[in-house]
Amino acid sequence: MFHFLKKNAVLKDLIPSDYVDIHSHLLPGIDDGAVAIEDTLFLINELQKMGCKQFITTPHIYTTVWDNSRAIIQQKYNDTLPALAKDTSIRFGAEYMIDPYFVNLFQNEPLATLKDNYVLVELSYINPPIQLYDILFELQIAGYRPILAHPERYPFYNSNLNEFTKLKNAGCLFQLNLLSTVGYYGIEATKSCELLLNKGLIDFVGSDVHHAKHIESFSNKILVSNISPLKKAIENNQFFKF
Repeated sequence: MFHFLKKNAVLKDLIPSDYVDIHSHLLPGIDDGAVAIEDTLFLINELQKMGCKQFITTPHIYTTVWDNSRAIIQQKYNDTLPALAKDTSIRFGAEYMIDPYFVNLFQNEPLATLKDNYVLVELSYINPPIQLYDILFELQIAGYRPILAHPERYPFYNSNLNEFTKLKNAGCLFQLNLLSTVGYYGIEATKSCELLLNKGLIDFVGSDVHHAKHIESFSNKILVSNISPLKKAIENNQFFKF
């Protein structure tokens, strides 16, 4: 159940007690998220206090930046599990950068998915790849369903409904970062967030938690005016319950 909401509610009050978080960086020392196991334990504990019931943590796979692989993530996950409380419900996927190496990757080895064939992907914040739509097509031919992480954060799309619609028509599902609703990533990201929510284009949400500052920002007030589509998107995460 959702907490009773007043106008300008703080974000953490919108998190239901059975929330499934599908985007986070909780495994220690593998990317730009948790540095050590102490950070992992802190982040998980704080998210659980808010209502997070299950976690699908998603380390970056970004060639030449975060040279992870499904096997590397699996090993880090296996090494981390013994340090977690026995009732911690956590799995792993990955957040794949769509770059020139990505096609070769998914055509030659299985990807770390969130569930079944649903795979989390992201774009560079500088510009999208020239062959983005060809890559999305090939990814789906290979049997995957792309979920684009935080579409509201890409500056080259800034509230461009035509571009967002084009991505949806190309088969992308959209995952909103919850902190975009409180202005954490800047006003333009929040404007895009509100547009996407109001147009019914957001399918799922994620915390995208990396560190303590992200946790603190869940205590900020929600800036979007209509929280109904946000609540619906949060509820949609139940699809990933395991």
